[in-house]
Amino acid sequence: MGARIERHGLQVDQVLHDFVVDKALPGTGVEPDAFWAALSTLAHEFGPKNADLLKTRESFQSQIDDWHIRHRNQPHDHDAYKAFLYEIGYLIHEGDPFEIETQNTDPEIASVPGPQLVVPITNARYVLNAANARWGSLYDGLYGTDAMGTPAPKGGYDKGRGARVVARARVFLDEAFPLTGTSHADARRYHVHDGALLVDDVPLADPAKFIGYKGHPKAPDAVLLRNNGLHVELVFDRTHPIGSRDQAGLADVRLESAISAIMDCEDSVACVDAEDKTLAYANWLGLMKGDLTERFEKAGKTVTRALNPDRVYTAPGGGEVKLKGRALMLVRNVGHLMTNPAILLKDGSEIYEGLMDAMITALIAKHDLLKTDGPRNSVNGSVYVVKPKMHGPDEVAFANDTFSFVEKALGLPQNTVKLGIMDEERRTSVNLKECIRAARHRVAFINTGFLDRTGDEIHTSMEAGPFSRKDFIKRKAWIGGYEDRNVDIGLECGLSGKAQIGKGMWAMPDMMAAMIEQKIAHPQSGANCAWVPSPTAATLHALHYHKVDVFAVQDKLRKGGRRAHVDIILDIPLASYRKWNEEQITREVENNAQGILGYVVRWIDQGVGCSKVPDINNVGLMEDRATCRISAQHIANWLHHDIVSKETVQDIMQRMAKVVDEQNAGDPAYVPMAPTFDGIAFKAACDLVFNGRVQPSGYTEPVLHQRRLELKAAR
Repeated sequence: MGARIERHGLQVDQVLHDFVVDKALPGTGVEPDAFWAALSTLAHEFGPKNADLLKTRESFQSQIDDWHIRHRNQPHDHDAYKAFLYEIGYLIHEGDPFEIETQNTDPEIASVPGPQLVVPITNARYVLNAANARWGSLYDGLYGTDAMGTPAPKGGYDKGRGARVVARARVFLDEAFPLTGTSHADARRYHVHDGALLVDDVPLADPAKFIGYKGHPKAPDAVLLRNNGLHVELVFDRTHPIGSRDQAGLADVRLESAISAIMDCEDSVACVDAEDKTLAYANWLGLMKGDLTERFEKAGKTVTRALNPDRVYTAPGGGEVKLKGRALMLVRNVGHLMTNPAILLKDGSEIYEGLMDAMITALIAKHDLLKTDGPRNSVNGSVYVVKPKMHGPDEVAFANDTFSFVEKALGLPQNTVKLGIMDEERRTSVNLKECIRAARHRVAFINTGFLDRTGDEIHTSMEAGPFSRKDFIKRKAWIGGYEDRNVDIGLECGLSGKAQIGKGMWAMPDMMAAMIEQKIAHPQSGANCAWVPSPTAATLHALHYHKVDVFAVQDKLRKGGRRAHVDIILDIPLASYRKWNEEQITREVENNAQGILGYVVRWIDQGVGCSKVPDINNVGLMEDRATCRISAQHIANWLHHDIVSKETVQDIMQRMAKVVDEQNAGDPAYVPMAPTFDGIAFKAACDLVFNGRVQPSGYTEPVLHQRRLELKAAR
């Protein structure tokens, strides 16, 4: 850490201080002295409350551990366990019915279902790609992935594959925008006549789906359509390599894809000090001001990437239609657990990072709120903050109070900040209705997070016994109940038409055919957004929202009542059959170890918070702290219950480190872990496994932050 500046009892790292004073504050109407005074009050008055909430977590965990230890040699008594959880206050009884009172949410939150990207905010190129992923080429998505059932070709353009892509896109157009008595595959001309779109001389079966066009009505350059709230642009260009071979001159079909994007300060980044946090905040500032750019080399050329402008079309009857060119951006703050040395308090302790995030990310978002011209992120004057890893209603209430303080300090109307509640910790899952009630005036998002939810399940029930193998955990009834109950309670609480009800990530970015087959289940379940790992995945997942009218699904579900209750959420996914042979045990631990090592080595050595890590079968999986939490807790559980020995795990960790070294042999920045196994990254991975049982809620952050700071200090 460098020099520090004293401001109202805060010792602020100069890098962060100068960024806030020189770049973040100007133009917001907030004076530096007032800002630092407010942040000091927030840190010193809310910090002790934050600490008390963490002590409550520890107390509940200790009591649950003790209960399982006392009953370990008895058949599990579900009713007694449930009664115990009510008795200690872990479970609370639901109050009267209510509906959220959130106002001024944007259409992307309230009324337009679609894919949602999550991207590490510290990578400017990635965040620009994510923001610009509002629109994507269906042709590119189908051609350049395995979405057509075969891998993307290498080398030059494959005309046969291109023809199949065009045919597949025409099938999509027939499904979403049917014509009267004919097919888009037979179309030779798209034109506008008397305010209507004609394909040859045939109108759309539903003429209201024609929204606008570009160019001359008799031969438009582009035609804009809309289905289930999502737009599709047909691009015509007879000089284009594709359009020149198409009888209608159709060169591309562009889909409105990533409707929203979460700019992530949490699980997908490695921010451990002022330098890291300032980079994260600087990219968020560039997004909110609209001036973020990034220069990089691509195919031997220097490319400058910037945010896309809004898109303008001619309305069918004349006039103008303007659409956003970029996704609605949410920012994910960190949770309540971690502190950060970027700012020290009066007693020399570190500031709670979540409080720092709340104040600074909201300040930065004010630049968007104050815009008088040009593209805006929120057209309705809201700021969207996703808050992860909260445990129960008291912690949600604390977040709500934090943002009320921040709004007052920054001169923002009350409830300007909209809150996204991640339903990923068990105490939130079982008390979800009361969690939503605790922030009912600002809730704009609830989302299931199967990965963190599984990690928390293992840690919470660590003393209950050995858990199933990971693939079998996914098959247990509790996960389906967890997913269904999240949607059902969201609908009960009036989120439909006001807020997002989300689903989690597709973690295999190279397997788009499987995603197309499987991820349609998310809109079919009543979720009006679901996470995708790339802009291309967003475009392909958008196809599902054209097939499924999510709001019709929600209406049907709302009438049917709850499909799952708290009892199924409390069904611990322990192994029902434990006579695994040595090969099965070794294979499971190897798979866990490889994922941990492949992720941690980049986190520690390179500061990369989200990586595509090959699994034991060489399938590339998106790994972040949530996936690492599962793997580490799973091994810790098996160690604790003597399914595997410490010596065996140590041997596996070293063997899999060699595998990870080989997988990264082509990376010039990579530092091998073998043969010495004495590097900081390898030690961090071992810490997560061998000390996993005593980590707070099983989180990986304390170990990763400590080891990353150790490495940075040694450089």
